This record gives sequence, structure tokens and C-alpha cells, in this order.
Amino acid sequence: MLEVFSAGFVSAWLKMAGVPPSLDPWQIAAQVDWSITPSTDAAAEAVIQHYLQNLVSQGLEPSSQGIWLQSGSTLLASHQGMTAMPAASLTKIATSLAALQTWGADHQFETPVSATGLIQNGELQGDLVVQASGDPMFVWEDAIALGNALNQIGITRVTGDLIITGRFMMNFDADPVQSGNALKMALDADQWDAAIAEEFAALPTETRRPKVAIAGAIRLGAPAASPTVLMRHRSLPLTDLLRYMNVQSDNEMSQLLTETMGGTQTMMQIATEAANLDPSEIQLVNGSGLGVDNRLSARAACALVAALDRVIHPHNLSLGDLFPVAGLEGVGTTLEDRSLPAQSVVKTGTLNEVSALAGVLPTRDRGLVQFAILNRGTEISSLRKQQDVLLQTLQQQWGKATADQVQPSKWVTARRATLGAAVRSEIVYGG
Repeated sequence: MLEVFSAGFVSAWLKMAGVPPSLDPWQIAAQVDWSITPSTDAAAEAVIQHYLQNLVSQGLEPSSQGIWLQSGSTLLASHQGMTAMPAASLTKIATSLAALQTWGADHQFETPVSATGLIQNGELQGDLVVQASGDPMFVWEDAIALGNALNQIGITRVTGDLIITGRFMMNFDADPVQSGNALKMALDADQWDAAIAEEFAALPTETRRPKVAIAGAIRLGAPAASPTVLMRHRSLPLTDLLRYMNVQSDNEMSQLLTETMGGTQTMMQIATEAANLDPSEIQLVNGSGLGVDNRLSARAACALVAALDRVIHPHNLSLGDLFPVAGLEGVGTTLEDRSLPAQSVVKTGTLNEVSALAGVLPTRDRGLVQFAILNRGTEISSLRKQQDVLLQTLQQQWGKATADQVQPSKWVTARRATLGAAVRSEIVYGG
């Protein structure tokens, strides 16, 4: 099956090549033969062979290493590029694509908060019901904002239980009971522990300490009485959720998204169709990438990245809005201690015996080069360093993208999701 390169990449490449901006890149894309042509880049092949020889000299099996390099419709180099291999968190590229196909870039997960009784003299005489819809990033700040919103409509005490329905996850804890307990504690500042107090200290100084004391227990499932919606909490837009998920490589977020869209098989089918993949090159058992049974070919990883670019292009977004950018991300992210070429947009993947890397490398001579590197070995730190050196060597071979080529590039100006509740989420009052 032949790879189709996305119009978003085409647009950026045409800009680099000096094509007048008045031309419609989508129309140009439709006129190009996207069949992959054989590589004529002998220098790139030599770099890859040297890289593989180094791995072999360290006792690694060449058949367990996958590489794919592509620029436009030209295949630059491949080694085991069409063989599905353990891909670790590169799986999250598929999850991201399927999520965007399912909900759209601007989707916000809505969590209605309801009551089963009357509100009198500051007291809700009944249960407080949280009807979750799969928000993968509901954290302390959101709970504090929710508590203040309940105070604003006059609730300071709940006589009944806190009832949780649907897929509710707080602070990236997939256990709904633990998440429910965390929410109950966060709603009442008198019950706060040091972790909540620390998060509160980082919020804007005008943020109030909520006071919603819940007398009852945590219960899962539908309430006995029909509840009345008091307010609705809305998450960040999906693209911001995906960026946080990919920058941190958060397994719980990706798994919750997968379950919410219908499970792993559904997610995989959506991603496979969107990227026009051969099913043999994508074999997934979860949405996070945990476990060596999650397998992608190097070519499939590149195809998923290209499909993502195609999906977000109409929204005036780039891959830098979904994945970490070398030179911008560092401490506390998956790019900590990496030496990748600046402005490369990448997704990492790591297991005990797997190190994987995929994304886009900006170059002077080849434009935006899609790449995927899948390594099987136990010396993860060494494999990462060798991946970094490989990409640095390739960029030296093709030249660094000039300032004119990448400015004002969205690789550099990509939006950053903020965790402050005041800007993170919305609360809409009423049903």
C-alpha cells in the first residue's frame, strides 16, 4: 500500500520551495502523483547503514530495528520499514488521530453536575451527581473551580452522597472510587491535604477556597431519583488535551480516550482507515502503548503522523500543537535529556526493551522529513542517544532549515495548554 503525504505537509514544503502563497496547496496536492518513488539519496542510505552497523556491534539484532525516512512522495531510506514492531507510546499517535476523527479538534468533554433534592439555606437536601463523559484531564484545579461554582449558587453542604456516573477520572487516576474521593476532598477546603494546598497556592490570588461539605459516601452508578442539572463543566478543547497527553506521554489519558471512543479495536480501525494503512502494519492491544504487543511498522508511524497533519490543517494547526517540539520542551517532559535537532516535532516511546521515536525533521534541502525509528534493546539511554545522533547527522547531511524557512513557523509558536483552572475549563450554569 502506498503512502499518501498530507496537504498540510505539502503546504509547508511548498512555502519552503518558494511556491507563491497565492496558489492553493490543496489544489496542488490533488495534481501530484503521491506514489512513493525509489530512494535516490545514497548519502542517507549510508548514514542509516552506519547507524545499523553500530547497533549490530552492540549485539542487537538488525531484524528488530525499523527505520523509515520520507520527504514528500520520496522514500529516502528504509530498514524493516513495513514490519510491525513494538512501538511503545508511538501508539498514542494512533489514539490522537482516532480521537480527532471521532470528536473533532474543538470538542470539549462535558461533565454535568446535578442535584437530586432542593437547595435550602445553603444545603442541598439530596445527592450531588457528577455525570462524567470521559474528560481525561480533570485535576485539582478543576475540582476547586467546581467547588467555588457550587458555592456561588448557594451550596455549602450536601446531606446525601456524591454519586459518580460514567467514565470519571481525576488527577489521572483511572479508579473511579479514588477519583470520587479526591473530588469530595477537593470540594471542601477544610478537608484539604498538602497536595491540594500546594496546587491551590499556584492559582491566581483571587481564587477562593471552596466549602462544599458532603455528608454521605461515594457511590457509583445512576441515582435513584431523576437529578436536576445545576451546571456543566467543560474540558479544554481536544487538541490541547492531546498535546498534554503527548508531551507527558500520559498513559491514563490515552487509555481513557480509547475506552470512551469504543475500545482498542474501534480506535485501531478508525486510525487505520484515516491513515490508509495495511492492517498488518498496525496491531494494538490498548491505547497507551504499554506492552510489547502494541506494534506499528515504521512506515505506519509516519503515515499516522501525516494523517494527523491532514486532519488538523483546516483548523490552522500544526503538528507542534499536538506533540513536543525539540528546543521548546525540556524538564518534566519526554524530551528531558534529549539532544534532538531544534524544531523537530516528535513523539517518543519507551518500554523496558523498546525505544521508539517518530515525527518530522525540518531540513534545508529535503524540506520536512518524516521519520520513524523503532529500536529493540535493553540499553534505553544508549538507544536514545544514538537516535539523537542519527537525526543530527541527517540534518547535517541535508542542512538545517533556515530562519526564512521556519519563521514564523507554528513549530515554534505552537500554543501551550495551561493548567490554571481560570483558563483551563469552563463552567456553564443551568441545564
